[in-house]
Amino acid sequence: MTLKDKRLAYQIYLYLGALFITSLVVSNLIFQKFFYWNPFGDFTIFGASLFEVSVGILPYPITFLITDLISEIYGRKKANQIVTTGIFASFFSIAIVLLADVVPAIESSPLNDATFTKVFALSPIAVLASMIAYLLAQYVDIAIYHFWKGFTKGKHLWLRNNFSTFLSQLIDTVTVVGLLCIFKVLPWDIFFGLIVSGFLFKVFIAFIDTPFLYFFVYLLRKRFHLAEGEEIMLEV
Repeated sequence: MTLKDKRLAYQIYLYLGALFITSLVVSNLIFQKFFYWNPFGDFTIFGASLFEVSVGILPYPITFLITDLISEIYGRKKANQIVTTGIFASFFSIAIVLLADVVPAIESSPLNDATFTKVFALSPIAVLASMIAYLLAQYVDIAIYHFWKGFTKGKHLWLRNNFSTFLSQLIDTVTVVGLLCIFKVLPWDIFFGLIVSGFLFKVFIAFIDTPFLYFFVYLLRKRFHLAEGEEIMLEV
């Protein structure tokens, strides 16, 4: 690989990292708004409406698509680095929001203290639950992805993409809902309903993102002349 190609590969890695971190941080900032989407009509399961989910779930699957793409092209080490960086960025952004909530608004401020708190104030317990779930799910996703990549010798991209995402999203959903119920942020009577609803929605999104993964992997392999299963080794 030429020096020019290495520089381009590194730039693409940085852009993917920026998209990953942005998606993660935004999902934590907007999670307090919920919406209902169900193409099958009104349907409840275990006391919760199917696909009654937080808007924070919308950018969240993008993080798994990006880590799978980085895993495929740049390897496991670079994917884990992005996850670790995302944890730091999330806690740093949350600290800024909490500080901004403490600072008193002036009388002429477009947003007063009450409005700002209602919209942006984050529950420390909810954020902690989200971060623990995220950390477990992302590292599991990367580990399983590379297990299947090695097992299939770099073939069957759809298999490692979906199998890794399905299990990691189940871990993420069970962990975050379980912790929120343990700390009494959510009632236990909707525990199973929220898990089934959230997991099915994430699985649905995972199916949708598979063609996109194939497309971007194809473009990058073609641009950098990579064989199936071959990875770009970026210098540390």
